[in-house]
Amino acid sequence: MTNRYPAVAYSITLRAEYPNRPGMLGRIAAAIGRVGGDIGAVDIVESSRDFIVRDVTVNARDVGHGQEIADRLRHMRGVRILSVSDPTFLMHRRGKIEMLSKVSLNTRSDLSMAYRPGVIRIAQAIYEEPTAVWTLTSKRNSVAVVTDGTAVLGLGDIGPAAAMPVMEGKAMLFKELAGVDAWPICLATKDPDAIIRAVKNIAPGFGGINLEDIAAPKCFYIEDRLKELLDIPVMHDDQHCTAVVVLAAVFNMLKVVHKDMEDLKIVISGAGAAGVATGKLLKEAGARNIIGYDREGVLHRNGNYGGHAGKLWFAQECNSQDYRGDLMGAMEGADLFIGVSGPGVLNAEHLKRMNRDAAVFALANPDPEIMPEEAQPYVRIIATGRSDYPNQINNVLGFPGFFRGLLDARAREVNSEMKVAAAHAIAEAVPSSQVNEEYIMPSVFDRNVARSVAREVAAAAHRTGVARRARRSQRVASWLSGGMDLHR
Repeated sequence: MTNRYPAVAYSITLRAEYPNRPGMLGRIAAAIGRVGGDIGAVDIVESSRDFIVRDVTVNARDVGHGQEIADRLRHMRGVRILSVSDPTFLMHRRGKIEMLSKVSLNTRSDLSMAYRPGVIRIAQAIYEEPTAVWTLTSKRNSVAVVTDGTAVLGLGDIGPAAAMPVMEGKAMLFKELAGVDAWPICLATKDPDAIIRAVKNIAPGFGGINLEDIAAPKCFYIEDRLKELLDIPVMHDDQHCTAVVVLAAVFNMLKVVHKDMEDLKIVISGAGAAGVATGKLLKEAGARNIIGYDREGVLHRNGNYGGHAGKLWFAQECNSQDYRGDLMGAMEGADLFIGVSGPGVLNAEHLKRMNRDAAVFALANPDPEIMPEEAQPYVRIIATGRSDYPNQINNVLGFPGFFRGLLDARAREVNSEMKVAAAHAIAEAVPSSQVNEEYIMPSVFDRNVARSVAREVAAAAHRTGVARRARRSQRVASWLSGGMDLHR
């Protein structure tokens, strides 16, 4: 995996000792610049009359480029490299998350209430009134992030252990952006029925299930079965939150190009989890003309797709004219291309076939279906999944607030009205007066986005009758002294 430009994810920190003379730091900086490194920080470690030790943090394009930078400095006269470290690996050392207690254990009384004998009363209360589990345990704020590691972004099938750092990162985002306690559950099986059994068996301790990085087409089956079996919301983030953030981008795109959803011709490249869910949500939002494209080519009614649920959906529910040509023909008169596939799918000739004021959402990561520099001359709006270009379409704008809203409403399930409401909340985070070709999506660091999404998802849960928690909790009689409401 090679970036075109140096990136912080491939940074290295070089601890360099050299004579304490004017100009030495400039020589080091020039050497780094000559091999294409980008200095991010310079820190003094120690200094004396004769020598100085500095940590120099440099962004590189990839691992090999970082080694090249280090080798260049090692060969500089008068410079001694004491160590080379990788800040990204250091961040992950011993994991990125931990469990913390919400109450202190300082006295025997604390222990007696938190554990035995006091906890027995709480267990008995939940046994007698099962809904009290939402009030008297962490269930009300807990989400399981479940994976088998078969479809990790940019890496594919790397297994559950290698997927663990990704799931920890997801848990961090849940907590930081929405205050949700998320727990990585990495399962050592690829058997969809075994995954279903495992999730069903751990579900009592969670208020929601976030399926993550599970390959298509089994992800469709797993999600559908778990929805049938569980009374808590189950959502495959790669499908539905991708669809939500794409729909949000489409809402703001329409404001710029002054077109209507029902008039758009949309081409979606990629019939996996994200592509299918995006197509379905766009149809829910009013899109009528969608063409799906995958490795087999344009997906049409006469194709043989081996029972692949996603490809069959595109073939049977989209492509209303049953077009059977190539991608070049499918792009003729298209208003929007959405790529959730891989690099190099598009070129300039494809874009020349598109309608006026067209948009391209090239979301393959890290290398999009077409680089923005190549697409810019031919389309009005370009968006990617990357943070180094405008209009980043990123799931992090969706899932923290979405699950916050589900938990706040104690929703039984996820439905389309919630997804559309979440997309509107994300889109409206960009003030209408500021929406333009390079600003159709809010920043992933805008903390207000998660709050807005949570509010709208909870409201949609109430409107559609799937919320178990009243909007305004009323105290009810209980067997606990003081009239404590176990349902709040």
